[in-house]
This record gives sequence, structure tokens and C-alpha cells, in this order.
Amino acid sequence: MFLNQEEINLTEEYLRQGYIIRPVANQEALDWIRNKFVSLSTKELRVEEKPSTENWLNDIHEFVSVKELNDFRMKMIDGINADTDCRKNYFLLAKPYLEAIVGNELAMQLRINLSIQFPNDDSSLLPVHADTWSGDSPFEVVVWIPLVDCYGSKTMYLLPSMHNKGIKRTFALQSGDSSEDLYQKISDQVQLMEVKYGEVLIFNQALPHGNRINTETETRWSMNCRFKGVFTPYRDKKLGEFFEPITLRAASKNGMEYVHPKLE
Repeated sequence: MFLNQEEINLTEEYLRQGYIIRPVANQEALDWIRNKFVSLSTKELRVEEKPSTENWLNDIHEFVSVKELNDFRMKMIDGINADTDCRKNYFLLAKPYLEAIVGNELAMQLRINLSIQFPNDDSSLLPVHADTWSGDSPFEVVVWIPLVDCYGSKTMYLLPSMHNKGIKRTFALQSGDSSEDLYQKISDQVQLMEVKYGEVLIFNQALPHGNRINTETETRWSMNCRFKGVFTPYRDKKLGEFFEPITLRAASKNGMEYVHPKLE
């Protein structure tokens, strides 16, 4: 492979583990996103005095009830995606890592997702799953960004690549079990992803992952968005419907527009 040493190291780590955790490539872009959420949430909750950013997000459960949470979360998602700078800033957080792992002609998910998980709340649980089980392309990666420090049960878990082979071999035997039964079978092998604010997690969404009840005292805020090579195979989520090209190169544009001349 004609890669430099840093790209080789990233490649080997990603293939071995199924994920990498690195400092974001653009701290200013991350601060912009987090400040945007603070602005959106204080406006929604009609808080006039500007709060401490990190404490505000960590303690948002003191201002929003569990019953109101999903509606509040959807308003935050709509608000952030309405800003045309959001997706570009999100891409900048992981740009060099995506170029090393995925390529430099990328398609990006049209809408960025947001998870908000209150302490001791079981209404925001994501059962163990792999995105490929429900129609995602195995050529996709997930860029997962925390807006607060995520640790312990205040984060997501992932089954690393080295343990996933066993699940693949026995999946047909386990397919009748509930997602909780499946989780219990792999619970001693999953890894809690400790990711601090200022770091990015990129993982293979073909690996089983999910979350458990947040037993910490703080709320989790995390964002996720999928990226893939423009010319890699798509499954249920198509280009133009779910993804759009963001770094298409000149030769590819020429090739896509090329019409072979007809002989008279």
C-alpha cells in the first residue's frame, strides 16, 4: 500500500479494533457545534441568562422531563440541521481520519443525528444491533462526537472486531433470541467507549453496538453521522436519498458527465 506511516497506523488500528479514538481535527468547529446546541436549547427552554456550557448540557435533565425529552431532542436535531454550516463543521472534525480510513471522495449522511440520554432513564436505550443488519452498507463508517465527556455508563458500547467473528459464526443460532439475550451473551466482551469532549470516535457500524441505562449523574449528549466512499456499494440508504457527495474530485465529475460520441 502506498500510504504514509500515520495512515498505515490508522488503518491497522481500525482493522484490528473496529474503531479509532482521536483528538478532533478542528477544535474551533467542535466548539461552534456545541455552542450552537447551547443557543438552541436555551432558546427552546426560554433561559435568558447564558449558562456555563458544559454544566448546562450535563445538567439538562434538571430542565427537561423524560416525557418531554424526545420532542426536545427532535427540536435540537431540526435546529442544528437547519444551519448550513453544521455538516461542513462536522466533517472538519474527522476529515484527515476519514481520508485515511474511507477515502478522499466521500458521501455524507444528509442529516446529523443527536442522542440525549438522561441519568437513570430507560426510555432512550438503543438495543444491541449492527446497522448492516437493517440495510446499511458495510462500506459505511460512523463518526461519533460527544458534546460532553462520555465515560462509564454515560456512553455507548461496541463489540470490538476480534470478538465479532464469534457472533458471525453463531448468528443464525441466536437470531431467535431477544436483543437483551444477545447482549447478555456478549456483555463480557463489549467495550465501553470512553470519549472525552474534544475527541472523535470513528467505528465500523457492522459491529454490534448500543447503550445501557446511564447510571452516572450527568446527561449524555452525542452526535453521529455516517460517511462512505461515493463509489462504494449502497444498500437501502441511497445516494441522493440518505447520502450526498461532499468531496467529489474533478476527474470523477468529468467521468460522470461523459457521453461517448456516436458514430454517424
